[in-house]
Amino acid sequence: MKSENRFNLGSFFEGLGIKANERLYSYKIESIKYFKGNKRLEMTIESDSVLDWHLLESPLDIASNQLQLTNNIELKINYNIEADILQLIEMNWQNIAYIIKRFIPAAKGIEDSINWRLEDNMLLVSIDAELIYEKAVERKIHLTIEEYFKRDFNKKISCRFSTNKANAFCMEEYTEFKEKESNILAEEIINNAINNSNENESKDNRKEIKQSSLNKNTPVVLGRSFSGEITPLSNVREEMAKIIVEGEILTSEVKELNSGKKLYIIHVTDYSNSIIVKIFERKKQAENIEDHFKKGVWLQIRGDVVFDKFVREYIIMANDIIKIQKAIELDNHPQKRIELHLHTQMSSMDGLSSTTSLIGRAAEWGHRAIAVTDHGVVQAFPEAMEAGKKFGIKVIYGMEGYLINDEANIIEGMDSYGLEETYIVFDIETTGLSNKKDRITEIGAVKVHGGKIIEDFSTLVNPEVPIPAKIVELTGINDELVKNAPKIDEAMEKFLGFIEDKPLVAHNAEFDIGFIRENARRLGYQLNNSSLDTLKLARLLLSKLKKHKLNIVAKELNIKLENHHRAVDDATATAEIFLKFIEMMKSKGINNLGEMNKKLVKQADIKKLDTFHAIILVKNYTGLKNLYRLVSDSHLKYFYKKPRLPKSLLTKHREGLIIGSGCEGGELYRAVLANRTGEEVEAIASYYDYLEIQPVANNGFLIEKGIVGGIEDIKAVNKKIVELGIKLDIPVIATGDVHFLDKRDEVFRRILMTGQGFSDADNQAPLYLKTTGEMLEEFNYLGEEKAIEVVIDNPNSLADETEEIAPIPNGTFPPVIEGSDVELRRTCYQKAEGIYGSPLPEIVQTRLDRELNSIINNGYAVMYIIAQKLVTKSMSDGYLVGSRGSVGSSFAATMSDITEVNPLPPHYICGECKYSEFILDGSYGAGADLPEKECPKCSSQLIKEGHDIPFEVFLGFEGDKEPDIDLNFAGEYQSEAHKYTEELFGSGKVFRAGTIGTIADKTAYGFVKKYLEEKNLQLSQAEINRLTMGCTGVKRTSGQHPGGVMIVPQDRDIHEFCPIQYPANDSSSGVITTHFDYHSISGRLLKLDILGHDVPTIIKMLEDITGVNAQEIPLDDKKTISIFTTTEALGVNGEELGCEVGTLGIPEFGTKFVRQMLLDTRPTTFAELVRISGLSHGTDVWLNNAQELVRNKTAELKDVISTRDDIMNYLILKGLPKKNSFKIMENVRKGKGLSDDDISLMKENNVPQWYIDSCIKIKYMFPKAHAAAYVMMSFRIAYFKVHYPEAFYATYFTTKAEDFDAELIVKGKEVIKSKIKEFEEMGNDMTAKEKNLLTVLEVALEMFLRNIVLLPVDIYNSDAERFRVEDGKLLPPFMSLQGVGQNAAKNIVEARKNGEFISLENLKERSNITKTAIEALVNHGCLNNIPKTNQLSLF
Repeated sequence: MKSENRFNLGSFFEGLGIKANERLYSYKIESIKYFKGNKRLEMTIESDSVLDWHLLESPLDIASNQLQLTNNIELKINYNIEADILQLIEMNWQNIAYIIKRFIPAAKGIEDSINWRLEDNMLLVSIDAELIYEKAVERKIHLTIEEYFKRDFNKKISCRFSTNKANAFCMEEYTEFKEKESNILAEEIINNAINNSNENESKDNRKEIKQSSLNKNTPVVLGRSFSGEITPLSNVREEMAKIIVEGEILTSEVKELNSGKKLYIIHVTDYSNSIIVKIFERKKQAENIEDHFKKGVWLQIRGDVVFDKFVREYIIMANDIIKIQKAIELDNHPQKRIELHLHTQMSSMDGLSSTTSLIGRAAEWGHRAIAVTDHGVVQAFPEAMEAGKKFGIKVIYGMEGYLINDEANIIEGMDSYGLEETYIVFDIETTGLSNKKDRITEIGAVKVHGGKIIEDFSTLVNPEVPIPAKIVELTGINDELVKNAPKIDEAMEKFLGFIEDKPLVAHNAEFDIGFIRENARRLGYQLNNSSLDTLKLARLLLSKLKKHKLNIVAKELNIKLENHHRAVDDATATAEIFLKFIEMMKSKGINNLGEMNKKLVKQADIKKLDTFHAIILVKNYTGLKNLYRLVSDSHLKYFYKKPRLPKSLLTKHREGLIIGSGCEGGELYRAVLANRTGEEVEAIASYYDYLEIQPVANNGFLIEKGIVGGIEDIKAVNKKIVELGIKLDIPVIATGDVHFLDKRDEVFRRILMTGQGFSDADNQAPLYLKTTGEMLEEFNYLGEEKAIEVVIDNPNSLADETEEIAPIPNGTFPPVIEGSDVELRRTCYQKAEGIYGSPLPEIVQTRLDRELNSIINNGYAVMYIIAQKLVTKSMSDGYLVGSRGSVGSSFAATMSDITEVNPLPPHYICGECKYSEFILDGSYGAGADLPEKECPKCSSQLIKEGHDIPFEVFLGFEGDKEPDIDLNFAGEYQSEAHKYTEELFGSGKVFRAGTIGTIADKTAYGFVKKYLEEKNLQLSQAEINRLTMGCTGVKRTSGQHPGGVMIVPQDRDIHEFCPIQYPANDSSSGVITTHFDYHSISGRLLKLDILGHDVPTIIKMLEDITGVNAQEIPLDDKKTISIFTTTEALGVNGEELGCEVGTLGIPEFGTKFVRQMLLDTRPTTFAELVRISGLSHGTDVWLNNAQELVRNKTAELKDVISTRDDIMNYLILKGLPKKNSFKIMENVRKGKGLSDDDISLMKENNVPQWYIDSCIKIKYMFPKAHAAAYVMMSFRIAYFKVHYPEAFYATYFTTKAEDFDAELIVKGKEVIKSKIKEFEEMGNDMTAKEKNLLTVLEVALEMFLRNIVLLPVDIYNSDAERFRVEDGKLLPPFMSLQGVGQNAAKNIVEARKNGEFISLENLKERSNITKTAIEALVNHGCLNNIPKTNQLSLF
């Protein structure tokens, strides 16, 4: 339609009932065009003045919505304006500002900080707010402005943004900016949603469902009920109105905006695509709406598709939401199959679905059992055990092993046949790889006898089919060359006549003989000749070669190979190789084929043998233990790229196991495919307890690779295996070789395989878990009866043979140390009486009795004795031991010398007369904070002790919490502690705690991004998120806990619990770990955490340098406590240092984060330092939680939750039952939050709301005992810093020697200040190395400000790794020079023992250091007096 009537824009809006600004009546409408096909309206305007787009925005949006247009009304403007560019910009400045605000909502209100000027036709827009500037550049607003002037005024200008670069990035500013931006957008969308809702209500008389009573069973989640056509998410590509979609929730989050309203963001998928859905909080909305937005819930959503400027993609703004039940696929067959070949996420980088999801699906389908058979490992067993219990389904435990046939003879039969006898060495060329589909094009052969070639045979063969181009390129044999050659029947008869019954020799003989045997069969002949493979011989006789291809072997033996890939030439070369092999064998005393088998097979390198897949299933507990032994041996003794299983080993440990022939990678399948003789195939099949066949599509890649001709060939192999089963009376079982749960999950495998470099990653077989009906359909070509037998009957019969077993035994199996109960009780009381006197004070006696009774009655005394022995050994060797975790909550641990932390209430003790006084009114948080006091009995100075930590944090009120004793040993002493543990328990009883490394979110995201880049795909953020989630959790590698060891009791074998292996299968590590992740067995076997830590090492160095006993350092030293709030005690100006506190270099208190906490809280007591340590180590304990409470004065530092103990103690104080208080503490500290019942109970006991909210926010919490142990160590180091500064800096820089740059730092404080400033200006652009150097520079600056001198590195006096104190000055080690590594540093120190270096050349020769190291020493001036080369003086 086209209107010729001239009317104005204001009238147009008025006609639609839309209120318009008066200025809009001055804009004349020249024409209106409506495009019915895509619901688009185009309007041409004439105007003598510049339109104000701010006035147009709202009416245009409303009009477009009322007219139900796909997009907003399009305006074309004809201006009657004569103006230059400068004038135009002045006229349009309000529109330029409007464009900026449209792209960056947060720019509203800061127009005054945006200025402009015109230079040489360039519009320069200056924005003072750097964050607004960055967003303007990022969102390319300058291009929109340029386009605006070109479109509306036909003026070409350039636009650029600038800002004041001196403005520094501020995270708080940025966060405020983002929230403001979100708020503005939220307000706009909420208002639009309300307007639309009101309009809809006026047009629709349907009654809205009341939502205040919404519950989890109500289908309507938001808005009103609706119905309509569902749009697949794959079709959502542009803005669409009132669209209905459905999908499963992937993730959900709730954001609270500044306005107080909530924004719900959910990622939804229908598996055709995924999309972000946003829901803004409404007035008429149920309080519990977020309960419906849980992962896995299916929703129907009606809303509008809009372009979200923040995520830069289309999202759905939801108006109405209904919860739906998505129909799931069921296994409806009356008789159910059992899957016996299944891979979980523990099949490294191959299996995609979790063990639980796979077992759960089988149970859901009514399957009564399911097997777990990962590649070479059994690491899914613990999860499978739990899933089996959860879903009530029998789990058959197993593994797909990598079998190597170490028992196979090199040649079968003819044992007495001599090496000097006659052999036929031959080679063929073919049109492809399949002996069924492809044809022979050439046969070349030579006859050898007595060590010589005596006759040859050569013929081209007309294949009677075109020769593929790639074969022509490889062999040079083309159609023209063979057109007059004999056909295969004639050529084969001649060849069979040439070979007679003599043994055949070929390189990779299985391929060549497979073709000869197939073609002989077609002609009615049976090939019974024995065969010998020079490839196998090469692997035995030339084992040092990495590869054994014909050309590589020929080169190694100096044999000429011309025209490689022509049969006659290859046959001749193979014959010469064979003759040389005969000479090599004769030198080993081998003269006939029987001796060859006996002597060579025994020396076979298992790394060079082919691997075959085989399924190993556990029948009973004997079989389980045998499987564990097989897994251990395959990882510890036979690992090469994969954990290999020698067939002899499997045979030895076969009892209690069921062995299946495996997939296409199995020995049997390959033998059938290679066309081996019936006798050979039957001999192979006879080894197995059942024979396996799989769906045709599983092996479709054989067609793509040309190994078989087509689907019928694959079916023929399966039929052959079925026939073998019938003939040998071995059951045949159909399996799915499952690698993922659902058909759609193949995309995850595609992504991971692409990331690993597989070129065929996109050709995925349908390796999903199939129903019984699907599997019967797969094998219908066998006939209905046989299909039922292999799919249903045989798998169920096999399942009946297997017992219900637990792969990990129930119960706990601690090691036994005879008399540990008595020894612990004696040790504790002996020390307690030595400190507190006899009889013990009641508070001490009661606490110790209660603890020891709980510890001993629950069987934990042995743990204490073990820990006590380890700590005592370390202390006797001169190394302090720090405790971790909550062990410091145990007074028995203190009295048995496991920890220094005394958990009793703050108290005084007299070291002379044993007087004690306990402060029980809560006025002091730590004994160190008590005032000095003399003993009222003997006037001796009283010792101050106690940290007031309840024992229940460690073992619970019922003593039923599994204790965990973690100890921090000096890093350099950790290996000694591990050795001593082995001495205590014996060889084969101590193993490092194993871990399993899986693909984490960031890594999975990297795989997804790489895949999308390679395939040039653009996907939504929600879909990328879905793909990322699908790739997470897959095993990548194995590893070890940094200090955890598992102890096996003397009367038990590790294989009763799990197999063992090297971490990451690295045999050079010198460490053996548990095969299972330690978490799965830590409740059964005792786990000790013997961790390496820097702090005990630092204290040992400080003690060595100063002679001060660290344990005698007073924890109330005033100067030391002051450096946690000021730098005065260091004699340093905080402003010049750039740090207001003196804790640089102090463990736990030296980071910027904790230094800021110190400034916020200003601690003056030891107890407050403990609270800060707890706050700093928790997750969402200080940030987003206590920090705001302290800043807003809602609570003081002493009141906020800092450690897990605080919660239990406070709740008991408020009147909650002890058991409830303990349970709440345990849930909160693990990040599980509070249940509704917990909140009700807390409110009943007048727990304030801020405290409840704080509990809900916490994700992880430190125990107070851990914090106290850390602070004790850190305080001692701080004491050395204050009172022995040279020793402190020497020790600190020694621990940072790799990051120290002596060449830079020796230049002094001004150079250091300059470098610090340079790094700080780099901000987030700093590398990790630069960040580490910055940390060192800050401490180095402090050292210089304390007037401590740093000497240059000295070639004859510097240590290799440690800083030394020389006459009050610091002498750096060689390692402190960048470019001089640890080995070079040690070599220099060793070399100088033999005298001075006479030249640089002499230094290099004697120390074997690199040119880089020499240059570093020269540049530093270490070698100024040493000439470059050796000189001989005659005078």
